[in-house]
Amino acid sequence: MTPKQRAAQAALAHVRSGMLLGLGTGSTADCFIRALAEALGRGALNDIRCVPTSIQSQKLAEQLGVPLTTLSEVGTLDLTVDGADEIDPNLDLIKGLGGALLREKIVAQNSRALLIVADSSKRVARLGQRCPLPVEVVPFEHACQAAFLAGLGCRPTLRLGPDGTPFITDNGNVIYDCRFDGIASPRRLLDELAHRAGIVECGLFLGMATKAVVADEREVVEMVA
Repeated sequence: MTPKQRAAQAALAHVRSGMLLGLGTGSTADCFIRALAEALGRGALNDIRCVPTSIQSQKLAEQLGVPLTTLSEVGTLDLTVDGADEIDPNLDLIKGLGGALLREKIVAQNSRALLIVADSSKRVARLGQRCPLPVEVVPFEHACQAAFLAGLGCRPTLRLGPDGTPFITDNGNVIYDCRFDGIASPRRLLDELAHRAGIVECGLFLGMATKAVVADEREVVEMVA
């Protein structure tokens, strides 16, 4: 069992029958969806309904027979289980390398708790040390956002798909991956991005995670906010 699979399996201990769940996006979130489907299949859990955060996670859940619903149907979720690209000691996160940051944040904000599942490589002392910060931008004149983003102290790169054309999110937007040499003030950066027309959302998830289940080859550790 890989560290990602171990973390996903351990996350099931926080799920109870009858819960409304948010399903994250990415390789570790996929491991959780598979573990959840297995638990439902053998009757260890029942009466679970889930809201996916991407077309990818929706398709996987449907393929595995995990019951789905929508926020408009059920309102607030009990718990969202999702991965992260970076986790700092305060459980602040960078997310979005899978391209689903906007829907992930919407679902997380409509959940009573956000549980992060990850392998130990995602832990960092300071956000922005390990991976770029994804910033989702509307397609209209999106190139003008690159200069603005560079002015914030990063090196922005338009994300491309396998065919070399701009990567398009489930929401029809593009993503700039912004490489920082560590983010000195994540809260200030989040505020600056939030006030820029054309920037839809960024991958800073600050003060949102309530717990993280982090695994390596030897152990599973729980981090609490």
